[in-house]
Amino acid sequence: MRIVFQVVALLMFLIPLSAGAQEIKFGENAFEADFTIDSTFTTDGKTFEVSASGQAGPYGMAYVSYVFTDKQEQGDRGEFTGFVWTQKGEDVVTGTVQGVYKKDGKIFRMYSLDNASNGIFNIVSGEADFVAKTMKFKVSELQVP
Repeated sequence: MRIVFQVVALLMFLIPLSAGAQEIKFGENAFEADFTIDSTFTTDGKTFEVSASGQAGPYGMAYVSYVFTDKQEQGDRGEFTGFVWTQKGEDVVTGTVQGVYKKDGKIFRMYSLDNASNGIFNIVSGEADFVAKTMKFKVSELQVP
């Protein structure tokens, strides 16, 4: 009987939370972003900085810098922050990058949510191959109300 009461109490708590949940909508204009890793370095063997450049779909030429960390000391995963700026013709867009990564063999799987100066949030998934010096991403505008 006590377990039934606990389940009912838990459901009464969770139902109002799910009713207020927001739906995430992804844009239909997804695009590929392909980069070449230009440089990487570390000064302490724990924090790694990466610079890359390449084409980012409708944004044109893009330059990105990342700082990879493993603040929870998990070894094969962690977090990153970064900054990107793009230029297509005279149009320049900048953005901040924040996400997580997981090492999978020689590939680092990356997932981020980026905030662009043109008012767009982009959701990004992709991979970095430091042996091949490539970073490849799929980018989609996050539709927010």
